[in-house]
Amino acid sequence: MGEFELIRNFFAAAPCAQGGEGVALGIGDDCALLAIPTGEQLAISTDTLVAGVHFADPCDPFLLGQRSLAVAVSDLAAMGATPIAFTLALTLPTVTTDWLQAYARGLSLMAQSCRVALVGGDTTRGPLSMTMTVFGRVPNGLALTRSGAQPGDLLCVGGELGNGAGALPLVLGERTAEPAIADPLLAHYWSPQPQLALGQALRGKATAALDISDGLLADCGHIALASKVAVQVECDRLPLSSALVAFLGKAGAQNAALSGGDDYVLAFTLPSVELPPLLAEGWPIHVVGRIVAGQGVTLLDSDGQDITPQTRGYQHFRESP
Repeated sequence: MGEFELIRNFFAAAPCAQGGEGVALGIGDDCALLAIPTGEQLAISTDTLVAGVHFADPCDPFLLGQRSLAVAVSDLAAMGATPIAFTLALTLPTVTTDWLQAYARGLSLMAQSCRVALVGGDTTRGPLSMTMTVFGRVPNGLALTRSGAQPGDLLCVGGELGNGAGALPLVLGERTAEPAIADPLLAHYWSPQPQLALGQALRGKATAALDISDGLLADCGHIALASKVAVQVECDRLPLSSALVAFLGKAGAQNAALSGGDDYVLAFTLPSVELPPLLAEGWPIHVVGRIVAGQGVTLLDSDGQDITPQTRGYQHFRESP
């Protein structure tokens, strides 16, 4: 099967490739064309997932299809953007019909859930990897960025932390657990749900935001650096799932939440006056710390003592101590 037949059979014909709002021209030409309403800006992000680095190989291609798109769309949620479209650059060692069919089903299911259309991409031969570029739109001046946090703001997250990292021993086959514990952790790892609606609800309210991919402490470091402030995280306020605590114990669950990564939950800073209306609307917001004058990220225990660990999250190319 050649490259263009592969694209036609598995991706151009997929439900997620049939256009949508904001897509003027999709797959089939040299470029896709997107229509952006007047008064809005185009948000763009690219994510690459490599076998053996970002996911186990081999793994279930249906689940991989969901995960590979979800982690990219999560960046749009972090900016408060509404998804429009995405492209897929897929590198494959071999062409396997069953694998491609399952991957395309998972991809399309997540795309339909996020209301984002596949509008192009590329295929090539090589070690298994996939690069997603996602496109969204956001009203002028309302995009959430990392650079607006102010001393006095609350540090908040949009849900439970650590479930993705907690699932990793299960994904790698290093440990097993009963379904009541394993299933919710694995679901979070393989099918994270981008917090698009929450991101849009935070427009004009949050002062800074991002999605947690490399661990809460590491990602809060980006807010601290961009906003020129200090971030204080309170260890005892971390929202942890019962499944994660049952699987790793409280200390292990806290470590997964702080430094594990793969959460794809929003972390954001919020003036305290903005919190009660958002909670009244039912948003799953948890206050986990605050912003103060200074620089860097500090982890505090229940007595307010600094217990910041040396390892704060995942970083590509960082040398081992």
